[in-house]
Amino acid sequence: MRIVARHLRITGHVQGVAYRAWTRGRAAQLGVAGWVRNEEVGSVAAHLEGPEAAVEALVTECWSGPGPAEVRDVQSTKAEPEGFEGFEIRR
Repeated sequence: MRIVARHLRITGHVQGVAYRAWTRGRAAQLGVAGWVRNEEVGSVAAHLEGPEAAVEALVTECWSGPGPAEVRDVQSTKAEPEGFEGFEIRR
């Protein structure tokens, strides 16, 4: 099983629509570790790491997000796995 990591920046109407809680829930279901947080500029940032197929599935799902979200873009860059256990919402 290949472990990979991605850093995401999600833009659009993604704050105030439970995007962080949705991301944490989907990450738990897929077995992805890392974190998610709101950025001051109105975007959401996330660090995802875990099995390659699970991380890529979550990256794809981030284009939809929770029902009220209106995602404009998901920028994904490769990152180094940091050994996270679990998934947290950062403030």
